[in-house]
Amino acid sequence: MSDSTATTEQTGRATFLTDTWVMTRRGLIHIKRVPEALTDATVQPIMFTLLFAYVFGGAIAVGSGKGAGSGTYREFMIGGVFAQTIAFGCFGVALSLANDRKNGAIDRFRSLPMAKGSYLAGHAIASLIRGFVPIVLMSLTGLLIGWRIRNGLGDALAAYALMIGFGFAMIWVGVLMGAALSSPEAVQGVAFVVIFPITFIASTFVPANTLPEPLRTIAQWNPVTTLAESLRELFGNPHTPVLPTSPWSLHHPVLYTVIWIMAITVIVAPLATRVFQRSISD
Repeated sequence: MSDSTATTEQTGRATFLTDTWVMTRRGLIHIKRVPEALTDATVQPIMFTLLFAYVFGGAIAVGSGKGAGSGTYREFMIGGVFAQTIAFGCFGVALSLANDRKNGAIDRFRSLPMAKGSYLAGHAIASLIRGFVPIVLMSLTGLLIGWRIRNGLGDALAAYALMIGFGFAMIWVGVLMGAALSSPEAVQGVAFVVIFPITFIASTFVPANTLPEPLRTIAQWNPVTTLAESLRELFGNPHTPVLPTSPWSLHHPVLYTVIWIMAITVIVAPLATRVFQRSISD
């Protein structure tokens, strides 16, 4: 490889990293200047936590856990609210992309000498950082209502890493939605119809084995269920009882969730990128 070629490649990498940082910073500044955009990631999970904890907390029985107070519904519920909030993370990504397409921001970016792919890369990084906000708020809210981390530090860190991984995968689902749908209104309609039922036909607020068929089978294989059960297991909280007849997904929730994270990222990320490039070239 000649010196000129190596220099060109290094310059290209530097330009991509610089442009990606610029787009990441733009996304973070937008969050700061439009804090109401974080409503779905802040107010909603806190509202669900308080409503389900104090309205249904005394009426729903849960499975086994570890430590004192292992049978409390509040500790069971927190894993589900974590999982639901992370799944809903694709809303914000899709809406941000759809708004940029609608107001012509993407066309303005295309007219600039930006490195190819830096817009989506910066968007993804900003969305991932944004995803830390509800995780922190949910942790604090959970501690206030009685949730506790009852396992060791290693398991707790694994739980938070799993949430970040699932959140990263859901970013690409949001990119696909934002690229495929023509307006923010369409994103809201489709996302609500598709994502909302997925987060409720799951072991988010009630044990999966309490649902009637065929919803029970759907819930048992739903990655939102296994994410919630993984968090409960890693945090040492009450979880859905696992019986000999339970499916493989509930016997190995962490592994099953990791498989879904990898599958969504490997399949949806390239597809979302292609759909996005096609949408801005039309």
